[in-house]
Amino acid sequence: MVDLGPAGPGGRGSPDPGPTPAARLLIDAFGRVSESVEAVLDGLDGPQLTARPAADANPIAWLVWHLTRIQDDHLAGAFGHEQVWTAGGWHERFGLPFDAGATGYGQDAEEVGAVRVGGDLLRDYHRAVFERTRRSLEAMPEHELERVVDERWDPPVTLGVRLISVVADDLEHAGQAAYVRGLLERGGSRG
Repeated sequence: MVDLGPAGPGGRGSPDPGPTPAARLLIDAFGRVSESVEAVLDGLDGPQLTARPAADANPIAWLVWHLTRIQDDHLAGAFGHEQVWTAGGWHERFGLPFDAGATGYGQDAEEVGAVRVGGDLLRDYHRAVFERTRRSLEAMPEHELERVVDERWDPPVTLGVRLISVVADDLEHAGQAAYVRGLLERGGSRG
């Protein structure tokens, strides 16, 4: 690490303290989700991404798309920015038969099966969302964790609770995708 001294970069002002300890932990948590997504998608092709171990089971493509959409949607709302999905043109690139606000929540088996996209597209969208997440967290003052972001619940949801909720949901779906991949590698998919 470069020592910037008391004057900071170029001798002006204080050094940039970087992300808060809480932000660093959250970046690490979302980074673990991202690593799981990368591992699950590594080397898979179209049929493997859409294979279902049972008739109504969720395939890898849908699981990765859904966990990324939830992260994108929930963090955009919590931090007050446009979703990467729409701002980056991902909705158009994916060409799914859903409106731009769809996240996969509450979808039936037919809708789940409509997510038929390649691994590179899924990976690139997830990377873009993780990068946006990382930048949002790096800029987050620690006191923001107590800010209420959703009053529809009792008690109201704070930013800290929302972030942990998204990490938990993402890790569950990444684990499900890894499980499906394991079944595929053992020949247990119905395809």
